Amino acid sequence: MADPTFVPSRRLRLAGIALHAYTASGSVLALLIVVAAMDGDAIRALWLLLAALIIDGTDGMLARRLRVGETIPWFDGARLDDIVDYLTYAFAPMVLLWTGDFLPAGWLGPALAALPLMASSYQFCRVDAKTADHFFLGFPSYWNVLAFYVVVLDLSPAVTAVLLVTCTVLVFVPVRYLYPSRTKAFRRTNLVLTAVWLVAYAVLLVQVPNPHPVVVALSLLYLVYYGGLSLYLTVTRTQRRSRRETVGAGGSGSPSAAGHGD
Repeated sequence: MADPTFVPSRRLRLAGIALHAYTASGSVLALLIVVAAMDGDAIRALWLLLAALIIDGTDGMLARRLRVGETIPWFDGARLDDIVDYLTYAFAPMVLLWTGDFLPAGWLGPALAALPLMASSYQFCRVDAKTADHFFLGFPSYWNVLAFYVVVLDLSPAVTAVLLVTCTVLVFVPVRYLYPSRTKAFRRTNLVLTAVWLVAYAVLLVQVPNPHPVVVALSLLYLVYYGGLSLYLTVTRTQRRSRRETVGAGGSGSPSAAGHGD
């Protein structure tokens, strides 16, 4: 909630403008990723995707620290972030997979590339895509991560097709996925492990076309941790809510609750 007594300094406003430009630079990276993909340089595209990940992982924390919503209230930074995220998390990765011949041949390739774009268009417009307690509802359009593993592990078009279809379906399944920089549960551990994963990402790119099995395993273990913890927190929250509803229904309908004082 905005503080009515807060008066931002000129320096703070300039910092906020610079931060919005930092976020917007992700759209330029998306263009460069597409250019790299069309040039047939998948590794350059993946390095640019890493840069986009780092920007997206840091701009929100900086925005909250600089109180950008209060210093520049007429500019919607969240909408800018969604636009950039769609370009770098969905559109550019699909261009990379399509132009790099990582998808099945014929009409099936473009059809598969369209699935994540359509699903992400839906997800980015959901008002509850990010929950009040800072989770993503449904698979959070990590198509850039999927594209990274397809290229680095040299997955076959058939395997890639299965992954694309599976993750598209998961967009519509109401599992609550971690928002590493904001979810309160295990936040410090989440941040540390995410940083380790980003380092592993860079190491694997350096090692292509012969990624070390240990680095691959460490990288994939993070995905197992992320998915497993997300599912665990979803299940436990559902169970707690069910217990509360059961207790509430039992309390309001019991004879002792209704007439104990008579």
